Amino acid sequence: MEIQRLDKLDLIGKMAAGIGHEIRNPLTTVRGYLQFISSKEHFKEYADKFNLMISELDRSNMIISEFLALSKNKVSRLELNDLNVIVLAIYPLLEVDALSENKIINLELDRSIPTINLDESEIRQLIINLVRNGLEAMPYKGVLTIKTRHDNQHVMLVIQDCGSGIPQNIIDQIGTPFFTTKDNGTGLGLSVCYSIAARHKALIDFKTDKSGTAFTVSFNI
Repeated sequence: MEIQRLDKLDLIGKMAAGIGHEIRNPLTTVRGYLQFISSKEHFKEYADKFNLMISELDRSNMIISEFLALSKNKVSRLELNDLNVIVLAIYPLLEVDALSENKIINLELDRSIPTINLDESEIRQLIINLVRNGLEAMPYKGVLTIKTRHDNQHVMLVIQDCGSGIPQNIIDQIGTPFFTTKDNGTGLGLSVCYSIAARHKALIDFKTDKSGTAFTVSFNI
């Protein structure tokens, strides 16, 4: 099942790579002209409309980036990194997301974890995607915990929420491209996480029940 999932992700990533450049070029041109026109004094009263159009173009560009991130042929720039340092670097951004929804993020970091080969940019994206999914699953004033730990063979990243758990009837579809339970979701967030993990030769597992869900990413030492 895991091989089939990764093959699907790779196919979508290759298709996106073939057309991504052609789509991004006109989007960039349109965005530039919108910014230029919106800076003119006689268009100031329409600033909110210009900002909306620009934000939608940015969202389109983000979706293209998610497609491109699915390919297993994408080259990860692996360097020795401390997973804790990456978590701490993006914690302020994650905290803003949580506070905007009246939720809390706790850190439980194992200070003794060894450095491992990671692509810092990709791991940032993986953490952001998993944390935002967890925040969306939780009720008002919910607490999400980010943990790191290790054993003799692995360094583990754990994202644990206190939501109501994943319904049994959709568990097998978790990580499948385009599958989403959100009204405005692309169904690519978790798919991107699985692709990033695969490029790092890491494994993603999750446990879920009525008290919440915990995603664990295990990296080889």
